[in-house]
Amino acid sequence: MMHDSADESRDAIGRPMEILLVEDSLTAARVTMGALRKSRIPHRLAWFTDGSEALEFLHREGKYVRAPRPDLVLLDLELPGRHGRDILADLKADDDLRRIPVVVLTASLAEEDVAAVDRSDVDGYLTKPVDIGQFLELVRKLNRFWHADLILPGAAGQ
Repeated sequence: MMHDSADESRDAIGRPMEILLVEDSLTAARVTMGALRKSRIPHRLAWFTDGSEALEFLHREGKYVRAPRPDLVLLDLELPGRHGRDILADLKADDDLRRIPVVVLTASLAEEDVAAVDRSDVDGYLTKPVDIGQFLELVRKLNRFWHADLILPGAAGQ
């Protein structure tokens, strides 16, 4: 399932942030989407409930051959299809995908999940139910990092 959302602000420069949300819980997805809208960060969101389909999107396979490359991945660990740890391992093993910031969203506090995430060099780890303030601060921090990498029109040669 794919869902696009744009929250354009008048002072935004460049393209909106491309966010991939991989979350099978409708409630958690709605909370996340609401938090992103409140952040007022211009973004487009692709939402998948299945890990296997999310990997097809990330690798631009099949019907996703023209999919945008995400600037941020929000990843649940407990998914149907492919487990979130498998997706995380796949992302970090791929030279083209390893630079995408990943924030793990999970209800799991199991030591093996926390250890697997810690070994995977993720950019954030939030337990569900997600604290909205903490989530927004993390997204804003990653948004500043993302904007620092943009080359703005007219900036070349300065």
